[in-house]
Amino acid sequence: MSISLIVAMARNRTIGVNNTLPWRCSEDLKHFKALTMGHHMIMGRKTFDSIGKPLPGRTTVVVTRDKNLKIEGCLIAHSLHDAIKACDGDTEIFIVGGADIYAQSLLLADTLYITEIQQDVEGDAHFPAFDKSEWTETAREVRSQETPQVLNYHFVTYQHR
Repeated sequence: MSISLIVAMARNRTIGVNNTLPWRCSEDLKHFKALTMGHHMIMGRKTFDSIGKPLPGRTTVVVTRDKNLKIEGCLIAHSLHDAIKACDGDTEIFIVGGADIYAQSLLLADTLYITEIQQDVEGDAHFPAFDKSEWTETAREVRSQETPQVLNYHFVTYQHR
């Protein structure tokens, strides 16, 4: 089983503001769906709250400290280790946020799927810094959009060396 992190982040590593994405990019959401479909997704409880429901076609594993939390349609885990164990049998699992879960899982990851937003963005959640020399860029697709906001971004794949 390979562990992949998937994230959209600004040049200054911002990934969120007020528990939402700080940009609107439908192509990024389609990219996310295409990669994660049919797989397990591990996320923190606040990330789940920002999405609001289990996403169709995927198994959602929510990591929480709340021993009483139950969410219909989701698996609940109380540590990242337990969340990964809950994904047994999947060929690739996706860590989808938030910042704390990314920080805990970065050293475990085989692949990073990063939508690199080509600008600095104000926010209160950030992807952890990582040493790019430990990763090999295997794909880069340059994209842009005009609406609902002008945005230049790259879909980039990195493999751990």
